[in-house]
Amino acid sequence: MISVQIKKRLGDFALDVGFEAPRGVTAIFGRSGSGKTSVINAIAGLMRPDAGRIVVDGRDLTAVPVHKRNLGVVFQDARLFPHMTVAKNLAYGGAHDSDKIVELLGLGALMNRFPKALSGGEKSRVALGRALMSKPALLLLDEPLAALDAPRKTEILSYLERLRDEMDVPMIYVSHDMSEVARLATTIVIMEAGRVVRAGPMGAVLAHPEAVGLLGARDAGAVLAATVVNHDEAGGLTRLSFDGGDIVLPKVLGAVGQNVRLRIPAQDVILAVERPKGISARNILPVTITALDEAGTGVAVGLQAGASPLLARITTASAHEMHLKVGMEIYAIIKATAVSPEA
Repeated sequence: MISVQIKKRLGDFALDVGFEAPRGVTAIFGRSGSGKTSVINAIAGLMRPDAGRIVVDGRDLTAVPVHKRNLGVVFQDARLFPHMTVAKNLAYGGAHDSDKIVELLGLGALMNRFPKALSGGEKSRVALGRALMSKPALLLLDEPLAALDAPRKTEILSYLERLRDEMDVPMIYVSHDMSEVARLATTIVIMEAGRVVRAGPMGAVLAHPEAVGLLGARDAGAVLAATVVNHDEAGGLTRLSFDGGDIVLPKVLGAVGQNVRLRIPAQDVILAVERPKGISARNILPVTITALDEAGTGVAVGLQAGASPLLARITTASAHEMHLKVGMEIYAIIKATAVSPEA
């Protein structure tokens, strides 16, 4: 368990943050200037709070010097030692599970290279490996993919998923990219102007109607745990199953039986009071309305599909014309091209 309660005055900016998170990947998400990096710096010991406590697995780190906190830190720039080979950079971090970490991060072929001969993605993997060599109690990642292009981001995200699933190292992951957060996080902390505005299990937070006002209809939405059922290679389709039904996606994605996260933005969910016929959309799910949150010209509609929450954002006029009420059973229509597989 991670518990952070800190206050810090930084000129005109006031940081006043409190959250708790279980083991797993905790994403700190927010716009630039919201205070995300300041929180990471405080946990790492690079910034001293004016007040508060930082506790990791029962150990109070608040007054512990940086070098005794036993934390691994990975920054946006890899910060490798340019005069050392990859092997020596890794050895600087320690020697815990070195063979496993080298294999897990695919570093075997890089060991004799110097940082100048590495790609951006390779440098990120080496930085991760170095941070893990000391067997950290917590891994802190501050925008580690921000300087990478899309293919390299996808590459590193797959390694981070393996770390999450195979190494059982708790992580705090700072990002302003919701696609990264949706793919990795188990817990999310949303920050705004130095404060935590919402925190909790990622799926529940992003699919809560209040998330539309906090994040916008593009970033707010459901993140579903689904399993690949089969492929229609002739039609270029993949069928996935989750506890609320089946979803069909374009392209042949993943192996049968593979677990996949699906992100469905609130802006891409259409509602109908009766099951529609004669439409091109393949994904029509029976749902129950759990909440209605009216703000401005729109209404955020909380939905339940099986045991999974969904979220839609529609106009106020549409909500009134459809006479939507909590407890009402309706249908959610999702275009296949609107769903992002985050496996």
